Order: sequence, then C-alpha cells, then structure tokens
Amino acid sequence: MIQRIQTIYLFLTFIAVGVLPYIFPLWTMDNGKDYFFMQNQIYVILLGLSTAITVYSIITFKKRQTQFVVNRLNIILNLILLGLFVYHSLNLSGETPAVSEKGIGMFLPILAIVLLVLANKAIKKDEDLVKSVDRLR
Repeated sequence: MIQRIQTIYLFLTFIAVGVLPYIFPLWTMDNGKDYFFMQNQIYVILLGLSTAITVYSIITFKKRQTQFVVNRLNIILNLILLGLFVYHSLNLSGETPAVSEKGIGMFLPILAIVLLVLANKAIKKDEDLVKSVDRLR
C-alpha cells in the first residue's frame, strides 16, 4: 500500500534506478559527449533487472518476508552495478584523456542501496509489530 513508508522508499528506488539513469550521465568525455548507461549492454541489463525487482517488491506489499528478501537481492545487484561503475571509471581515469569528469549517474546505485536499506528497516519494523500483536491474542 502506498501509505506504508517502505513503499515510498521503494518508489524512490524505482525512480533512482528506472528513471534517473536516462537523465544523468555516468561520465562526461573530453570531447563533450556524455556517456550514458545505455552505451554498455551489461549496465542496461543490470539496471533493468534492478528496476524489475523494485517493481516486484512494490507489488508484493502483502508478503513482507518476500519483500524483505527481494530487497536484499536488489541491494546485492546494486552493489555489483556500483562495482562495475567504479571498475570502469578507474580503468578510464588518470592519464587517459577518455574521461574528463564523473557524472552524478555513477552515484545512483548508492542512492538506491540507501533507500533499499531504509525500506528493509521499515519492513522489519512492520513484521515485528505484527508478531507482537499476535503474541497478545
């Protein structure tokens, strides 16, 4: 449900991994061209998978345990994506004139990870509340 805070966090994660990569470049080349994630097929697949997992997690709001596990999987996927971004930026930076500056798009997986951790905390809080109410019955 939209009134739950974890759904808000998951929706913001959807925006971070599904919408913002189209707007913000990963790098800006020396010749002035922006390098977007769409220029590398692996980035497209991983960001698409992360977006699909986030949508699935939003849809399964009634199954808190499934949502929790799916969010952990999404965190791992975003860590892999962040590692690939860092690896690619370290390979091209330095003396190589191919990359002049990093874009804000490179930090979107970090934002997604933070939002997913916050969503998992809220899911855990809900689960603990439901368990405590069940004990009172």
